[in-house]
Amino acid sequence: MPNTPNSQSEPHTPRSSLILPRPIALIGLMGVGKTTVGRRLADALGLAFKDADEEIEKAAGLTVADIFSAFGEAGFRDGEQRVISRLLDDGPHILATGGGAFVQPATREVIKQKAITVWLKTDLRTIARRVANRSHRPLLHNRDPMEVLREHEKNRYPFYAEADITVDTGDQSHAKSVELVLAALKTFIETAK
Repeated sequence: MPNTPNSQSEPHTPRSSLILPRPIALIGLMGVGKTTVGRRLADALGLAFKDADEEIEKAAGLTVADIFSAFGEAGFRDGEQRVISRLLDDGPHILATGGGAFVQPATREVIKQKAITVWLKTDLRTIARRVANRSHRPLLHNRDPMEVLREHEKNRYPFYAEADITVDTGDQSHAKSVELVLAALKTFIETAK
């Protein structure tokens, strides 16, 4: 099934024989590739893909930027936690979370209880190049992307480090990133048995 612009894709015939016991939640900074890698990972595993930010927008009837504007970051994070909790009750699938989701204590706890967490990590310069001039990133408005990313690295990496799996994707192709995640998942699942 080709990827669609929708936040969800339906399950289909997998290319990998890996069987997941619960959802996979991709965490990491904005621009690291959670959505793109997540869609391809879902395709490889024959699972549905869900994007938390897109699901939040659907539930609120507003864009993430508009939610931030109307309700502030605290209002957004409250809705985010409820939507992510609901999504993780849907059985095995791939969920791309927003960059700040795993930093919030209640959301982090829900994700850790209900999903296998995978921290997608790459160097800040690669991320800055990817997010430059993207108007849909409310935390970047009128700010230098490297400055914001350095702040996020300092404030968020200690929380991301709680993930079950860390995959350093570097500046590789999305296909190679998916291979790295699949290998890490296989090792994690076999070790957990």
